[in-house]
Amino acid sequence: MPRQVLALEARLRRCPNVHCIGVRPNFTDYSQKERQWIRDAGKIYYPTAFYADLFDAVGKPTFPSYHTYKCVQDKIKQSALFQIAGLPHPRTRVFYGNRQKSAIGDYFSFPCIAKEPRGSAMGRGVFLIENKADLDAYTQARHVAYIQQYLPIDRDIRVVVIGGVVVHSYWRIAKKGEFRTNVARGGRISLDPVPEAAVDLARRAANACGWDDVGMDICCHDGQYSILEANMKYGREGFRAAGIDYFKIMERMIDNGQI
Repeated sequence: MPRQVLALEARLRRCPNVHCIGVRPNFTDYSQKERQWIRDAGKIYYPTAFYADLFDAVGKPTFPSYHTYKCVQDKIKQSALFQIAGLPHPRTRVFYGNRQKSAIGDYFSFPCIAKEPRGSAMGRGVFLIENKADLDAYTQARHVAYIQQYLPIDRDIRVVVIGGVVVHSYWRIAKKGEFRTNVARGGRISLDPVPEAAVDLARRAANACGWDDVGMDICCHDGQYSILEANMKYGREGFRAAGIDYFKIMERMIDNGQI
């Protein structure tokens, strides 16, 4: 009989081998029985960033890993980690405060990309900066400016890596007149073959960064593959488009002890 594992978040609620008990803002909000389940569990699945930190402190393994949660929707940490690991990444720089922001023009020319450094997803908070007026509008509303080299591409590759295994990869193609490829911004999914070099880069990057559940966004510019960013809360549209049952994959990987 397949073993049943314990999860807090509901992401795996459709997996029969996962028992989801929900996320409580106070640990004492769990019943006495639930608290004991948590203490006795060999691993906690999808504990949230808050509990992943605490479970790591007491030596309780989680999936995704504590390292994965540390970089959820944090582009500043992601870029720094890519740079430290020597992974290909568009030229990126973070500017703090008015004095540093006034020097953006010393490092970047127009057009360039500006992003919300933390907390954005699905293409929200990503801006094409074409002139000084665009840049001023972006910087005036933010203490921290995250600026990235603009690459003239109309598509990128999403590679989903779970437990060190590439489980799916596909193209995302921007709609006409849009620089973002996100499906939420009108991007189209293509199941054309993905170059092995992009898949290898995603797998290598996930391993180097300690991420065991991530959607890596890879682009090709001038014949070179680069990592745009990592998504730990990736959508499942690409799985549905390919007719892949995401929950069956997760159920099988849990049963096999891969995650």
